[in-house]
Amino acid sequence: MIQPVKSFQPQGLQRVLWPDGKSFAFTIFDDPDSQTLEAGREVYALLADLGFRTTKGVWPIRGSGTPSDHGGTCAEPAYRAWVQDLQQKGFEIGLHNATLHTSIREQTQLGLETFAEYFGGYPVTLAQHYYCDENIYWGDQRVSGLGRLLYRALTGGRNRDRSHGHIPGHAEFWGDLCRRHIRYVRNFTFAETNTLRACPYMPYHDPDRPYVNYWYASAEGATVEPFVDRIGEANLDRLEADGGACIMYTHFGLGFWDGRMHRRFAESMTRLARRNGWFVPVSKLLDYLLDRRGGESVLLAAERRELERRWLLHKVRFGNA
Repeated sequence: MIQPVKSFQPQGLQRVLWPDGKSFAFTIFDDPDSQTLEAGREVYALLADLGFRTTKGVWPIRGSGTPSDHGGTCAEPAYRAWVQDLQQKGFEIGLHNATLHTSIREQTQLGLETFAEYFGGYPVTLAQHYYCDENIYWGDQRVSGLGRLLYRALTGGRNRDRSHGHIPGHAEFWGDLCRRHIRYVRNFTFAETNTLRACPYMPYHDPDRPYVNYWYASAEGATVEPFVDRIGEANLDRLEADGGACIMYTHFGLGFWDGRMHRRFAESMTRLARRNGWFVPVSKLLDYLLDRRGGESVLLAAERRELERRWLLHKVRFGNA
């Protein structure tokens, strides 16, 4: 049972002492949307050569419904073998829901068991796929009170009561499985390179959303252009000066490789690799932050309101789901 601890206030955030004398931390959770085997191999070969070890999200099974996307899944032997090789090289494999369409509980459970079979254990990290209605506390359920009404207005009501993974008795419920097997779930994204500045509480447990053990935030970089903007030299200078941590949200299937590597992406990652950064997978970074707080971090109501307010302001400026 997770117990509340002293509030982790933004104004009280001290500079993190990163392992091995590193000045800052940087990682990526890559959603598999639109990612072919060819493109994925090229991008991850570059990352590996530069010394990055990040997190790659996967769909463990193909599913029987209409796919929302043409990206590869672990049901394809060649794709699966490639992802398993990435794991052997030190990359983390995370979950992006069971498959690339909405799943009922039994299919989600099959996806979790298949993941464990392929990768030697259940996923530690999850980033939920936008097009899946079995998502947990998603859409307007991500925010509370008046914030929920504002979210509905900003999104035209299209995500109202859409997510069902946290509703016991619903055919798509799997919240108990999430709580049992998965440690970290992505929630808010911000146009801020230093994710710790945007969300100094992470990883945090939200008592109002009990089926998720811990939430984490990310820096907005869904496609190649915002990704390279987020890791521009000025942003990295500030990240390093703050001793911060960046968890990039992205889709390496969207513009990073199109017959050749995106030039700005390759150049930016090469410059980043030369800095004194701690380049580790998402779960290793979050484990380190959680350990600094004695293994506990519970979000207080006032902190939740502030975090939701900041995210809604981000949505007003930049959109996105």
